[in-house]
Amino acid sequence: MAEVMIVGISDWRLAHSPDRLRSLGLGSCVGIVLYCRRIGLAAMAHVMLPDHTLAKSSFHPAKFADTAIPGLVDMLMQHGASLLELEAKMAGGAEMFPNARNHFPSIGIRNITTIRELLNRYKIPIVAEDTGGHAGRTIEFFTETAELLIKTARSGEKVI
Repeated sequence: MAEVMIVGISDWRLAHSPDRLRSLGLGSCVGIVLYCRRIGLAAMAHVMLPDHTLAKSSFHPAKFADTAIPGLVDMLMQHGASLLELEAKMAGGAEMFPNARNHFPSIGIRNITTIRELLNRYKIPIVAEDTGGHAGRTIEFFTETAELLIKTARSGEKVI
């Protein structure tokens, strides 16, 4: 029977097929999944901020896009994945308070941009994404099918 592994805020987890990875309450945070179809292996991070230099106290590499992506890549490679086989799916990065926006891009947009830049450096393709908007999301990744289920309060469910 498949286990559902919860990935909390600023956390990451590794799952082997048939287990699943789930992250709840993605607002401006981004849920990023890197996976290797060949061996049924996936890793998910619940990224809260784009850059580790924004850390004020506690530091966990999954909290920041610039440290989460290298960490996920290393984790997967240590468990038999090849960098050339990795693919990515992501969701989140919503603008949760659009009226409170200053002249700076929102944290959600900055998270998305940083993740895209890092994946590009690693040459990891983003196969599908559901990012931006104004609604929070819950996501669940199925290692057997490489499908990402996305649930939003306003839009219901979809699979990418």
